[in-house]
Amino acid sequence: MSKKLEITLTRSVIGRTQKQLKTVQALGLKRINDSVVQNDNPAVRGMVNTISHLVTVKEV
Repeated sequence: MSKKLEITLTRSVIGRTQKQLKTVQALGLKRINDSVVQNDNPAVRGMVNTISHLVTVKEV
């Protein structure tokens, strides 16, 4: 079974750059405390790295 990441938006996207806002939307996050489960792959890791100050990540 492949590894999964649980990504939770913990900070607001108000006042963030357009790139960060689009990254949050691409991950499927809509509001604070919203969580999604994504496959652990380099693309998702790169997106999480871009918005690491806005999210918390747990391995599932």
